[in-house]
Amino acid sequence: MGSATPIIDFVQNYIQSGTVRAHMPGHKGQARLGYEPMDITEIGGADALYEAEGIIRESEQNASRHFGFGRTLYSAEGSSQCIRAMLFLATGDRGAGERPLILAARNVHKAFIHACALLDLEVEWLMPEAEQAELCSCPVTAEGLRKKLTACAKRPAAVYITSPDYLGGTADIAGLAEVCHSHGLPLLVDNAHGAYLKFLEPSRHPIDLGADMTCDSAHKTLPVVTGGAYLQISKEMEGRLTRDPKLALGLFGSTSPSYLILQSLDLCNRLLDEGYIEAIRRTVCRVGKLSEALCTLGYDARVNAGDPLKLVIRDGRGGTVLADLLRGHGVEVEFADQTAVVMMLTPDSTDADLQQIYDALKAIGAAGPAIDRLPVLPEPQQVMTIREAVFAPVERIASAEAEGRICAAPTVSCPPAVPIAVSGEVITKEAVQTLLAYGIMEIEVVR
Repeated sequence: MGSATPIIDFVQNYIQSGTVRAHMPGHKGQARLGYEPMDITEIGGADALYEAEGIIRESEQNASRHFGFGRTLYSAEGSSQCIRAMLFLATGDRGAGERPLILAARNVHKAFIHACALLDLEVEWLMPEAEQAELCSCPVTAEGLRKKLTACAKRPAAVYITSPDYLGGTADIAGLAEVCHSHGLPLLVDNAHGAYLKFLEPSRHPIDLGADMTCDSAHKTLPVVTGGAYLQISKEMEGRLTRDPKLALGLFGSTSPSYLILQSLDLCNRLLDEGYIEAIRRTVCRVGKLSEALCTLGYDARVNAGDPLKLVIRDGRGGTVLADLLRGHGVEVEFADQTAVVMMLTPDSTDADLQQIYDALKAIGAAGPAIDRLPVLPEPQQVMTIREAVFAPVERIASAEAEGRICAAPTVSCPPAVPIAVSGEVITKEAVQTLLAYGIMEIEVVR
């Protein structure tokens, strides 16, 4: 039987060997910050992330055992790298001069837009089907997707959605996957906020519900340092791929991936074996009780059943004001905008942490119903390709003066969210109003 932590074991043995480090990095293992002895590069025996045959391959196999999908691969550059790799794998069989089409729910991370620019992809948007109060959500139903696919003049290469979204909302993955598969299309899911969903009972991970590929930011919801992520591939999709997923990741990744991040991903496997899964399930109950307690104080404090470790709080002040007040009580939130505060909690959030959140909000006091809905967006008007606009000469101007100009850089209130304008789209009067409502006072436009 192999090691539970082969990468960590190798690094620890290397540290103890006293070997002269006549190789990168330049700090030579001198512990000025404390972690440097563990920071190595692709020396003999250390394997290589994108050509893994040794300890990294063994560690990825350990992760694959926990998730139980076709394949689980490491990223040391977050889900952004995995998003680019997913899109490359889904569109890698294009013909010469062909611009593949991706059908995507509008609430995408900036990394999706940037990947479309790099790969020269065409995007047709699935706009929110329900009335929305925030840019972070983009509800899309299976029936809505079916109608959109029927109306598409060009066959998409894939369908792409974000679930969970920043507010804990989750899509009907099973229904959407059924529609995609009936059309012979893969469903790609930005599951950056949902790596832990595999370990709920039952699993709520998108691949277990029918998705074909996902990006999972391990560092967002599992005990992994910033930058650690997984590219997840279903068993069915693995058999259909014509490109090597390692090649896809390497195409967009540094040739010097962080071994500190790889060791953190490696350690996560052991922690999952040692009780962390049970701790996740207990924490779901703890967060649910906190939500109920905050509601008794007068707050609109919600936990979505599809993403039960994310606590979304609204009241009459608006999110940014409430976040500032919480900061004064020693609580730093994940995200805040004009409508909501978002807290992301995990088993490493102690009982004392949750009590401090409750005490802070009790001391602050609820301020009545949430503020009115903010402007929503009109249908986008694309006049340049994403790639043309991203690589065109640009200038930065006041948002108030941007009506009629062509967006160069995607504008969102936060990632992932519905972009107010996407690269290559005309900035409308309504878009200007929304930019200003979200405090975006400047924007890059095509010169």
